[in-house]
Amino acid sequence: MKQQLIISGRGGQGVLTLTRLLAQAAAAGGLEVISSETHGMAQRGGAVISMVKVGPFRGPLIAAGQADLGLFLQAANLPVHGFYLKTGAAVFVNTSVPGDYVSLDALKLAAGLGLSPVSANLILLGLAAASGRLFCPHQALASLIPEIAPTRFREANLKAFLAGVQAATP
Repeated sequence: MKQQLIISGRGGQGVLTLTRLLAQAAAAGGLEVISSETHGMAQRGGAVISMVKVGPFRGPLIAAGQADLGLFLQAANLPVHGFYLKTGAAVFVNTSVPGDYVSLDALKLAAGLGLSPVSANLILLGLAAASGRLFCPHQALASLIPEIAPTRFREANLKAFLAGVQAATP
């Protein structure tokens, strides 16, 4: 198994949480994993990207045009970090605007469930995991959420993730 993923968002959207979940899911599945994060303007709401490489890779960075899957927590980041995606990559975008990607208004879904806007990150991850394009099944990620989430957020985080999984089912 070899898969290269990017997670793109704005500071405070949970990019690092998704990176940690994906890396731990790979490790729990016995897969080699390398991750890297670019914090940059995260403290001021600026663009943030993280990269996760699952499989026998040497370095943590993904070259332009090589990512197999992209999670864009904000549609505005697609033009900023989209160049990392390879042709035919699976792309999941938090937006209500249709495009050449899988779109879901995760913010609206989170609000409808009474969840915090930051829960949109887990909703989008649930959507991607249920698509079958991710290196692990959604059940593997769902089992890790209670382990890594702070106690007060466990229920809400799992609810958000499962809402994304359900959104993938027609």
